[in-house]
Amino acid sequence: MRLQASYARIAPTDVVRLAKKTSNLFRQRAATTAPGLDVEGLAGVISIDTKALTADVQGMCTYEDLVAETLKFGLIPYVVPQLKTITLGGAVTGLGIESTSFRNGLPHESVLELDIFTGTGEVVTCTPEGEHADLYRTFPNSYGSLGYATRLRIKLEKVPPYVALRHVRFHEADKLAAAIADIAESGEWEGTRVDGLDGVAFEPGEYYLTLATWTEEASAEPSDYTGQDIYFRSVQNRETDLLTIHDYLWRWDTDWFWCSGAFGAQNPRIRRFWPRRWRRSDAYMKLLALDLRFGIADRLDRRAGRAERERVVQDIEVPVDRLAEFLEWFDAEIGMRPVWLCPLRSSQVWPSYPLVPERTYVNAGFWGTVHVGPDRVNAPMNRAIEAEVHRLDGHKSLYSESFYDRETFDRLYDGRNLEAVKRRYDPAGRLTSLYEKAVKKVEA
Repeated sequence: MRLQASYARIAPTDVVRLAKKTSNLFRQRAATTAPGLDVEGLAGVISIDTKALTADVQGMCTYEDLVAETLKFGLIPYVVPQLKTITLGGAVTGLGIESTSFRNGLPHESVLELDIFTGTGEVVTCTPEGEHADLYRTFPNSYGSLGYATRLRIKLEKVPPYVALRHVRFHEADKLAAAIADIAESGEWEGTRVDGLDGVAFEPGEYYLTLATWTEEASAEPSDYTGQDIYFRSVQNRETDLLTIHDYLWRWDTDWFWCSGAFGAQNPRIRRFWPRRWRRSDAYMKLLALDLRFGIADRLDRRAGRAERERVVQDIEVPVDRLAEFLEWFDAEIGMRPVWLCPLRSSQVWPSYPLVPERTYVNAGFWGTVHVGPDRVNAPMNRAIEAEVHRLDGHKSLYSESFYDRETFDRLYDGRNLEAVKRRYDPAGRLTSLYEKAVKKVEA
């Protein structure tokens, strides 16, 4: 097995990590030249069971590749994260979310079993019950600190060819939150079933919920947001819409939500000549990496006399009854818009990301920069967000910058349980701990 052979080549004193060139993480990490685990052969779909409605998938398989196979049978995973190059293993060990999360939870909640390559170089099969149930429960949000998923068996659901959309506007954040709570409980809005639910906060007083309903019939020609038209703008401009199920799943990827605007890709004159194959999140990620490497935006700011920027790229969850409070605070203290909103409910307690079961939360995603001046080295905006989310009884995903002290981090992410499980499956400490990865920025 190539994976175990590459493990054997790593010196006992070196940290075990993945040897992969791409990532959807936004953490700055220390550079390393040490060899990593060879995962090149773990990127495929193993099988799809159309009767049991399950798929066996390798850990490095992207959702783009998986969905291409499942849609042939009119099936999709319970949750399909928004970006095409997110992998199955990455979504489970690092969390993922999308519009079906208000009824299906997060990606790890539809995992029936998974094989995990541990810090000892062994592969163990984990299920909700049995010998390795502790690893199964603790693996979500562990970001490779407990091992790497090599195979996952996940549940699939049947879908028709089309998705009918309704974009419902709200002027008050508290009414927006009340609507989210009602839909999460009832599964419908004004008598119509809701299969997917997310939203956008464009400005104070301008909030939209997008209600998606799977449908067999095309009532009109489906919209295409992979060309000149841009999906997020349609949320403001259209009350209803129709997409194919494929295009609905990837509606955010073409423009990386709204972030493609930073590269000029939303300028009609530029977009016309921007190759379609480059209108996708991983292409923008490469451009962002170049900007960070050469400090292009910083140089332009200095030349224009603008204050230095702090990068604020985060996803957080707050209880739905605290959403209006968070948005009001965010407007006053951070002032970044738009904000993506995605409701979710968890079916049980997952120790490393302990949301209250059956309680409705709302994920708020915001990705951009704020001009803060020389103080940006202290990350004042990100630190303030952490403190406010904690105050509101919420949680923050760990794919980006984090600044928690160790005591707070362990309290929020059940550090005691993480340590106990790590001692069992990585007794020699070959894998970097979650705190070192998320906060100390040690190579993942």
